[in-house]
Amino acid sequence: MRFELIRRDRASLEMALMAPVLALLAAGLVSWALFAAMGVPAGRALWTIAATPFSTWYDFSEVLVKTAPLLLIAQGLAIGFRARVFNIGAEGQLLIGAICASAIPVLLPSAGSPLLWVAMMALGMVGGAAWAAIAAFWRTRLNANEILVTLMLSLIAAQILTYLLLGPWKDPMGMNFPQTRMFQPGALLPGLLPGTRVNLSLLFGVAATIAAYVFMQRSVTGFRLIVTGTAPRAAGYAGVSAARGVWLSLLISGAAAGLAGAAEVAGPLGQLQRSISQGYGFAAIIVAYLGGLHPVGIAVSSLVMSAIYIGGDNAMVFADLPQSAVLVVQGLLLTFYLIAATFVRYRIAWTGTARA
Repeated sequence: MRFELIRRDRASLEMALMAPVLALLAAGLVSWALFAAMGVPAGRALWTIAATPFSTWYDFSEVLVKTAPLLLIAQGLAIGFRARVFNIGAEGQLLIGAICASAIPVLLPSAGSPLLWVAMMALGMVGGAAWAAIAAFWRTRLNANEILVTLMLSLIAAQILTYLLLGPWKDPMGMNFPQTRMFQPGALLPGLLPGTRVNLSLLFGVAATIAAYVFMQRSVTGFRLIVTGTAPRAAGYAGVSAARGVWLSLLISGAAAGLAGAAEVAGPLGQLQRSISQGYGFAAIIVAYLGGLHPVGIAVSSLVMSAIYIGGDNAMVFADLPQSAVLVVQGLLLTFYLIAATFVRYRIAWTGTARA
């Protein structure tokens, strides 16, 4: 007996909307089994992850803080993913964006402009885009796999960050911690909600969502990108440049990741640290797919993933959950979503008995 996956003539919209919900339920069920096998109070751990991020105003504000970088990065990545350009190195682009943005307050500590953060955001976007451009060059000129190139560039970016924080940019008064000095007030993003760490970067994410929707759903360039990814031969016959699609996809996603990195150092951190990112660049990949690569869906999934971050931190304290367990939950979400999305687009067909 042999089974095959046959592509459906038309995917069901209802099932497409149900796919992330089913993935959440399946990931929760498997996580409960894993936590129980680890000897952790599974019910309490899951409840802490799911409920505590929304139980107090402080916890919810922290969810919004983490939503901002995830939303920015995921919207940029989704544009490339729909064009079949797979940027896996947003983590490195975030780090380079943070480094470039930090150069202004670190090298110009006496600069007192109240809008210093504007230049930092612009420089962060340029840095992230430039780092992604390296992968675009290798892909279009030598047909190098952008997955491997962007991933390896992330490792290089991490080493550059370490060198700067342990060398020329290290705060001499920082008690030997690998970090820069605290930035001056003009280099910090304005706050949005008094008494919380929520800042202007959340509006950056909202603006990116609107821009991504208009670009991919209403613009000719966005349509060409989608055609390049779904029907490359048809795009070639129509004169659409595949190389241009690669460059555009990587530059957009790199700039978005660089902006997220700049917003982190100018926002909740207020300085450049080695722990600037908590895996946002990789978690954003899950966010993009969990949102169905659609700007509105990504906005919802970024909020869900941020809640898992905060709930996971709380579970480590109140349910003795190890930090790695949160990464497992994130991985399960992506795995089950990909399975569910496969059955949205394909159906199982019995093709008879397989020959020996």
